Formats: sequence, structure tokens, C-alpha cells
Amino acid sequence: MGFWRLMFLMDLLIPLLMIIYGYVYSQRAPKKINYFSGYRTRRSMQNKETWDFAHRYFGRLSLVFGLVLMPLTIIAALTFRNTDVETVGIMGTLLMTGQIVFLIILIIPTEIALKKNFDKDGNRRTDR
Repeated sequence: MGFWRLMFLMDLLIPLLMIIYGYVYSQRAPKKINYFSGYRTRRSMQNKETWDFAHRYFGRLSLVFGLVLMPLTIIAALTFRNTDVETVGIMGTLLMTGQIVFLIILIIPTEIALKKNFDKDGNRRTDR
């Protein structure tokens, strides 16, 4: 049961971080464009406007997906609560892997939104 509790807490970390960072980034981006923190892609780092847009957009997506993943993770983890240590480890790892996949998938709509709203040089599109 102790290992299940540890794995349960570990499984909740990714959705919790998605919620926290999602809220923070949807409100404001890191002040300076940098290579150390924030949503960092070539397109998002072109200028301050693309940087702020990407953080707001990714932040909102991350917040929503984190809020969806949190109860799903709790329900999934409860289903293997009274199983052996090996099953808990495997299922916990699978849960975290799925969460990471969701986190990575959020990059796709963010980059599409950047491409739709900004040209290749980072200037806001006016041809919409």
C-alpha cells in the first residue's frame, strides 16, 4: 500500500504541474525570452509578441488538459489500488507516459496557432 501511495502522488505530479503552469502562463509569460524556462520553440521565441501569444495559448490548453487529466488519473490509479507492487509500478508508469504524451501533443495546436497568427518572421498576420 505504501508503494501505491507513492506512485499515486507521482502520477498526480504531471496534471498538477500542467494546471499550475497552465494558469501562470495563461496569465503572463516569462518577462524575457530565454532558453531556460517557458514554452520554447523557434516560432515562439521570434519576438516578444510571439512569446506572449504562445504562452497564453499553451497555458490555456495546459490548464484545461491538466484539469481533465487530474480526475482521470485519480480514477485510473484507484482501479489498481489493491494490486501487487509490480502491477502498481507498471500501471503508474503507463499513466505517466500517457500524461507526457498529452503534454507533448499540446505543442501541435500551439504551433498551428502561432503559424496561423504570425508569418515566418514573427509579424502578426493581417490577411485573415
